[in-house]
Amino acid sequence: MKRLLLTAALFLAAAAAGNAQTVNAGKYTVEGTNLDGSSYSGTAEITLASETTCVIEWDTAGVKSTGVCMLNGNAFAAAYVLGDALGLIVYKVNGDGSLDGTWTITGKDGSGTETLTEAK
Repeated sequence: MKRLLLTAALFLAAAAAGNAQTVNAGKYTVEGTNLDGSSYSGTAEITLASETTCVIEWDTAGVKSTGVCMLNGNAFAAAYVLGDALGLIVYKVNGDGSLDGTWTITGKDGSGTETLTEAK
């Protein structure tokens, strides 16, 4: 019985540690694919507002957009305005600090992809 409890406690501790991802404030490089499959690149900057919220600013192909973001476990989501459209991106926070995302824009079919990597 003690062994079972110890195993359960270790499993829960590992699960909690796995959910303890964080997103760092700072500059990121951006690599992504548009809705039509073409690629784009640029930069992003994340400014933390609290332990779970932030502001993110992208500059991709000379187009700037700003969003509000939220961190929940290893999920990181941002809503943003791009021209006259609203967009949403949901990232997975990886152990190395990079973020892999899928995004969409209102009124458009499909989704794009995006990876943010901390700038060196």
